[in-house]
Amino acid sequence: MNDSLIVVGITLTYLVGVLWVGLRARGQESSSLEGYVAGGRHVGVVILFFILGAEIFSAFAFLGAPGWAYQHGAPAFYILAYLSLVPITIWAMGPRVAALGRQKGYLTQGDMIADHYQSRPLGILAGVIGVLALVPYLTIQIAGAGLLFQAATDGLIPFWLGALLAFVVVAAYVFCSGLNGIGWTNLIQGIMMIAIAWFLGLSISERLYGGVGEMFSQIQLTMPEYLTMPGATGMNWGYFSTAVLVSAFGGAMWPHLFMKFYSADSGRTLRKVSVFYPLYAYLLVPLLFIGFAGILVFADEPLVRSDTVLLRMVMDVANFSPWVIGLMLSGALAAAMSTGANLAHTAAIVLVRDVMGPTVMKGASERTTVRVTRWSVLGLSLIAYLFALANPASLVLLLLGAYGLIVQLFPMVIGALFLPRLRRASVMAGALVGSVAYLLMDFAWSSPLGWHAGVWAMLLNVGVVAAWQWLGKPALAAPTPQRTP
Repeated sequence: MNDSLIVVGITLTYLVGVLWVGLRARGQESSSLEGYVAGGRHVGVVILFFILGAEIFSAFAFLGAPGWAYQHGAPAFYILAYLSLVPITIWAMGPRVAALGRQKGYLTQGDMIADHYQSRPLGILAGVIGVLALVPYLTIQIAGAGLLFQAATDGLIPFWLGALLAFVVVAAYVFCSGLNGIGWTNLIQGIMMIAIAWFLGLSISERLYGGVGEMFSQIQLTMPEYLTMPGATGMNWGYFSTAVLVSAFGGAMWPHLFMKFYSADSGRTLRKVSVFYPLYAYLLVPLLFIGFAGILVFADEPLVRSDTVLLRMVMDVANFSPWVIGLMLSGALAAAMSTGANLAHTAAIVLVRDVMGPTVMKGASERTTVRVTRWSVLGLSLIAYLFALANPASLVLLLLGAYGLIVQLFPMVIGALFLPRLRRASVMAGALVGSVAYLLMDFAWSSPLGWHAGVWAMLLNVGVVAAWQWLGKPALAAPTPQRTP
């Protein structure tokens, strides 16, 4: 049998299996808005652990992270640095968000912001920023699936068709089952991607170098610049540190993270997840090994696109059988599809509830809202698919760009949770100035000192909030005159 046909057969079997699980997960509660969005607010530790894991470990993990290690070397460890801060976010914010959602019926980040500041326009602004950041993130997953199919099948399934297959499967079970479908498919896909990542990372270094330690010893002898900062491409400490900050604080602001907080059955569940969450980060360790393994392999003929290093190592260098390649493709697709499902689900809900709900859909019934949300899943996924066909640049850079935009919600979210004295005019001005400044620095200007543009925009955002708070202080009330007897 042709090797490519074996790979295609294994992968299509996997896709059918995931689709079956996702559709079977549809329950009666999926027909209600709260059931479709938050799973009825009774998601337990195990499912929530894998759902939140899928928020982070995506096509970026199997393609972007190894590519970053191959291209830059040591600076790739910024990924592990910022992931170490995620459990703090879950512990500190999660129970508070979950309690507010249960108490006041919140389903989105915009719900909380609009209600706290008594400003529907502020909720709409948060929704617009959320959708603008989520669509590039979803594009990463679809583009990653297309790259995986094209490389693993030796072109038998082209980029456009591979991306389309993944898009159709994810959109179908999210359309029908909502959060229930996402939860059960993420459980299966999470276990699969962890097992395959460790198998590939250890077996590739063993086959090519005799082990992970020997691999790093050879890199140290021949190309030591990849093992020290600022790395092979001169990434300075400023960019490294600010990338960690943007990713850590921006990660706390993602609308899909908030929605999973709302779905938890209790704050205690979220704190349990935060304790075990670092275990999921081990997925990235073997994938970074693969990137480092490619440094010496492709030293003479560097790859045109660093994101393909894992595929090239598995397909052309390590000489795995087509059965292993098929499983590798399925595991990598699991990463892309599990995150893509979360993103498509969240983007549609944010668009309908936070942006369209207060405007063109004002007064719509719950049934109509659920129906429009389902179709928005398909519409936004299609937009992301079309962006993916434009062949975007580095997946890591695309992801960092999305983080730089979403982090501009930080002051208004922290104000809603912990700083009630912040006023709506202050946080709205800060978010607008920060978002515009970030887009200008990212696409038109160069970022000062080589830092991540999101940090400069965030500093400007906070500065505007502080200045607006100070300038807008209410005048001291005049003393009440004493009444004479």
